[in-house]
Amino acid sequence: MREYLKFYIDGTWVDPVRPNTLEVDNPTTEQVSGVIAIGSAADVDVAVQAARRAFASWSQSTREERLDVLQAIQAEYQKRSGDLADAVSEEMGAPPSLAAGPQVAMGAGHLMTAIDVLKNFSFEEQLGNTLVVKEPIGVCGLITPWNWPINQIACKVFPALATGCTMVLKPSEVAPYSAQIFTEIIDAAGVPAGVYNLVYGDGPGVGVALSSHPDVDMVSFTGSTRAGVEVARNAAPTVKRVTQELGGKSPNIVLDDDAFADSVTAGVATMMLNSGQSCNAPSRMLVPNSRMEEAKKIARAVIEGVKVGDPSDKKAIGPVASQAQFEKIQGLLQKGIDDGATVVAGGTGRPEGLETGYYVKPTVFADVSNDMTIAREEIFGPVLCILGYDDLDQAVEIANDTEYGLAGYVSGADLDAARAVARRIRAGSVAINHGFDLNAPFGGYKRSGNGREWSSFGFDEYLETKATLGYAPA
Repeated sequence: MREYLKFYIDGTWVDPVRPNTLEVDNPTTEQVSGVIAIGSAADVDVAVQAARRAFASWSQSTREERLDVLQAIQAEYQKRSGDLADAVSEEMGAPPSLAAGPQVAMGAGHLMTAIDVLKNFSFEEQLGNTLVVKEPIGVCGLITPWNWPINQIACKVFPALATGCTMVLKPSEVAPYSAQIFTEIIDAAGVPAGVYNLVYGDGPGVGVALSSHPDVDMVSFTGSTRAGVEVARNAAPTVKRVTQELGGKSPNIVLDDDAFADSVTAGVATMMLNSGQSCNAPSRMLVPNSRMEEAKKIARAVIEGVKVGDPSDKKAIGPVASQAQFEKIQGLLQKGIDDGATVVAGGTGRPEGLETGYYVKPTVFADVSNDMTIAREEIFGPVLCILGYDDLDQAVEIANDTEYGLAGYVSGADLDAARAVARRIRAGSVAINHGFDLNAPFGGYKRSGNGREWSSFGFDEYLETKATLGYAPA
């Protein structure tokens, strides 16, 4: 049983201003696995003031000093990678191969990328007789989700540190254990007091206080579009910068070519990663109507090979993260059936033999129309919708017919054709044949958010631009 009953503020572990706790469930067992302290506006205020004091010195630190800190974190991160993986497995049910692999590795990747970017990042530029300087924006409120807990903490904290900002982190109360280990890493690495602060809590108690606090200069939020709207509303009266990485309903246009079987196979398998709990998951697969039956057969075969709840199988998927998420998915599965979509595999209920744990049957719907609820709402589970198209113009039209625009995918053997289609998809990132790059910007169009994370693009979100005119003689 884990007990994390203190917050990390001003370089020390401190008690909450007013004691309050929350039990945390293990989604694999449905049993309480730990308890955490839950903060309030008073705790946020203490943490923000610590960050404000630390900003005076940390904002003036040199590139070399920040590199030293990041490299010290890197050393501690490597030491605690096993503990991080155990925490992710326990808090969100990720199988060991996923927790120790992509979940923890993504955090390490963002750290390495931040170090590499910082070494050569240009913080100033002379334009004529004017000096343009990029300065740290100030105290940052960082609000992170439960689905990729370390990844989302890492891609906010490391750019903030590298650019000279100070911060208060509010991780998801659904998956707080990895944030605790991450904070212990920060402490062991000797990050100066007040630069990084941690307060556990829920949205109403801590998220609102953080996003509305007058001494917070910027809020970076990852989560649902609904919650992102509330963060923006809370931040508006103090005119702070808000960056948001929100929901998605990403299309995957499968081209009609010789790679069709491989493209469908890859699309189904990618959708099942992390039990479908990824905001950029390729949840709408678009295939030629003439090959819909072929796509169904391929998808069914792929799903038959997906094992659920077997921690010894590297391809297995775990439960979804909470009872609330499980119940939401079940409702949407039933809605898809009621609306007339074809159940190719899966469906409602738990997988056979798994009566305990928030396990969802890996599900594929076919013959889906884009006006169905399952094609429009983010399900956030191992559920794929297959839609048909007559030609590529219609495929692009369907792909863009969504309020979201976080990601898109194009799959096929003809690279020139894939490139042409990718240019027409309205999304912040488009992956051809599921390409991946930590140095690429990550963020969305439309109601998928604003701003960009990852690599040098993430640095820019934590910087203000100052022009000093007359810096050089005319």
